[in-house]
Amino acid sequence: MSGFLCSKRLPLLKTRTTQLGFLHQNDFFTVKSFSSLKLSDSTQQKEHSFTVSYLINSCGLSPQSAILVLQRVHFENPEKPDLVLNLLKENGFTKTHISKLVRLCPQLLVSDIEKILWPKIEFFRSKGASSSDLPVILSTNPLLLARSLNNYIIPSYDFLKSLLLVDQKVLTTFKRSSLVDIANNMVPNISLLRQLGVPHSVICSFVMNNPRTAFNKHTRFVEAVNKVKEMGFDPMKTAFVIAIRAVIKQPIPESKLELYKRWGWSKDIALLAFKRQPHCMLLSEEKVTKAMDFFVNKMGCSAADIARYPLVLSFSLEKRIIPRFSVFQILLAKGLLKNDLSPSTLLNYSERYFLEKFVIKFQDDIPQLLDVYRVKTNLLEIGS
Repeated sequence: MSGFLCSKRLPLLKTRTTQLGFLHQNDFFTVKSFSSLKLSDSTQQKEHSFTVSYLINSCGLSPQSAILVLQRVHFENPEKPDLVLNLLKENGFTKTHISKLVRLCPQLLVSDIEKILWPKIEFFRSKGASSSDLPVILSTNPLLLARSLNNYIIPSYDFLKSLLLVDQKVLTTFKRSSLVDIANNMVPNISLLRQLGVPHSVICSFVMNNPRTAFNKHTRFVEAVNKVKEMGFDPMKTAFVIAIRAVIKQPIPESKLELYKRWGWSKDIALLAFKRQPHCMLLSEEKVTKAMDFFVNKMGCSAADIARYPLVLSFSLEKRIIPRFSVFQILLAKGLLKNDLSPSTLLNYSERYFLEKFVIKFQDDIPQLLDVYRVKTNLLEIGS
């Protein structure tokens, strides 16, 4: 752990500036400065043209992206870039993965395969990363190829393994977010949650499903935690970390409060709804408007009812809300159900349970009910 906490940023050598842009050098990638080559303009132009052509034809970059990447890397022949691309392809990288990697971290094309690339690929392979996992991990975190294996990647992995316990969960976390400063963000953020009494299981779920939030800049994370505490969220409940994510992603703006006010919610009611279901403040204006219009104007629900069960706003209108209420209305019209189910209850049922309880159960009475439901939900098979 001492080596983990003492991890430092990689030392950078002085950047050389030329009329063509900034070309970086560091311990991992060596990119020669155009000015140091002392080539004639025509020779330079020829080499630059080759690099741009290679970036377009072999790496899948657009002409515009290739020109921008040229400011960060260039090469005189395809020997080393070809070796790098072959290594990536052999390990499951598609053209899309390669294009993204080169665009974000072009220096990898001239990096040392044996010293830089292969050890990192081998490390993730040793942890169980499949040929489909590895490209996602590295294209999501392209700068991992420029980070120290011993000083950054392994400590990050070990910390997550100590928290999540299972390698596959750690790999999933790597796939979902680019990791950040270990000592200054990752460790103190998790430590803060522990100090507040957030259950271990909640922390694990939070880290794996929302790593961008969990490893956010510590000062911002602390501000969000304090805001959530002021609003009365209980650290012992899952809603606490959901609220942290909501506040970090989008602090509750007046415009969002105004949106709910147009549907009859006061500021206090809107904040109460947020406390009950933090996700409701992350929904787009279009989604909120369409959902509220359906519930209030078409189904006759009151805005106050929705405020008591704000979770219903987060469901898909086309795939869940309309199909289920259509089935429900048909059953009510036929006198096969009583009108005593709340919107939240109807929408919270699992897909299989809803089909069995409200569709399949009444097929003899209403043969077309399943067809109606299938058309509206585009189900391919019953119970899928």
